[in-house]
Amino acid sequence: MASKLLWDVGNVVVRWNPRTLYSQVFEDPVECDRFLSSVCTMDWHVAHDRGVTFADNRVALLARFPEYADQIHAWETRWWDMFSGTIPETEAAIEALALRGVPQYGLTNMSQETFAGTIAMSPAFRHVRAFVVSGDEGLIKPDPAIFELTRDRFGLDPADTLFVDDSAANIAAAQALGFDVHHFTDPAALRPALEARGLL
Repeated sequence: MASKLLWDVGNVVVRWNPRTLYSQVFEDPVECDRFLSSVCTMDWHVAHDRGVTFADNRVALLARFPEYADQIHAWETRWWDMFSGTIPETEAAIEALALRGVPQYGLTNMSQETFAGTIAMSPAFRHVRAFVVSGDEGLIKPDPAIFELTRDRFGLDPADTLFVDDSAANIAAAQALGFDVHHFTDPAALRPALEARGLL
């Protein structure tokens, strides 16, 4: 039975989606779709999570798509417009777990350039004792190496640690290493999952 929590951040505690920004940037939904599927793609964005700076990562895109220069720059200059607030159910769970003295940690795929601003979005993050941030480590989920690093750094017993993430691939990787897991797809399902484990 798990007695510790390991939280993902994006789309578990805070809502993040590039479309939240780019639906404002592009009047035409078809052009927005085209931009996100062929210019600033998620495969391209992964480099930020690996530790590449925004400035370095956009150089090749600007050369290849000069007509989209403003929109490519907006990935950094309007980064915070990709967020649409926090997830209240998760914030409430973090607060409730803290009251019960449950140790809580974080493991996130995120640029080191945006981490501090993201954590500032919710006071609930004050209860997370420490984070492993992919951009600091040069490793990203679902690579088993970042789970092993997190386990060793925080002294976690995977069987005693519940990992919560919205990515099925990340959940599968953690489960393969022996972590208890909860695939976060519905905020309303989080508290029952914690109660079922005796955490709340």
